[in-house]
Amino acid sequence: MDIFFELHQDLPREGPGDNPSTRKALALLANLPPQPLILDIGCGPGMQTVELARCTNGKIIAIDTHQPFLEKLKQRAQGEGVSDKITAINMSMFALDFEARSFDAIWSEGAIYIMGFEHGLRTCQPLLKPGGYVAVTEVSWLRPQPPSEVQTFWAAEYPSMRTVEENLEIVRAAGYREIGHFVLPSSAWWEGYYTPQETRIAMLRTKYRDDMEATQLLDVSQLEIDLYRKYSDWYGYVFYVAQVI
Repeated sequence: MDIFFELHQDLPREGPGDNPSTRKALALLANLPPQPLILDIGCGPGMQTVELARCTNGKIIAIDTHQPFLEKLKQRAQGEGVSDKITAINMSMFALDFEARSFDAIWSEGAIYIMGFEHGLRTCQPLLKPGGYVAVTEVSWLRPQPPSEVQTFWAAEYPSMRTVEENLEIVRAAGYREIGHFVLPSSAWWEGYYTPQETRIAMLRTKYRDDMEATQLLDVSQLEIDLYRKYSDWYGYVFYVAQVI
């Protein structure tokens, strides 16, 4: 875990995403109240949290279990002048300690997979007010029959990865009405995530050249980047926006 967090330390984001995509998803939440209460699950260093704070007049509770990410979020919010809108809490997504029907919207960019897409949606549902929204990103297959190289990789790294159509069925089965979905642009993978991560991998290879376990983690991280470079037409992160029925 130490090498994992060293690899990810101070990256702009902890997964694919960008502010235009956050705003695009937020625009689909047509009936948010003027001052919504939003829960951001697995907020990481909080780039999307700050963007939500910029774009709404409500309050955001942002949770993560890695305290350095939460400290980065606080610094970022202070610098952007939105710290009064954000409460950062060290809390596991597996133990969400909130009353039922508390939130107008629940947000999660690049983190819902930790719970599992279906389990995450079902966990969020009772925490939402009637008519509340969920907006999450999930890596998804975009085309059938992907090449064996990339299929083998994701079968090992995320075996529950599904197609967009399969995920939309899960959304409906979990008690939501689909509002919309869209594929994040490839730039959302590179600019704030893969490009700085690739630079970090090269640096850490020198530092950990005699550490087999660290080298293996770096190899897997580099392979993930290389596969996206080759096969980005076959899979991507999809923003799913839905409303409690």
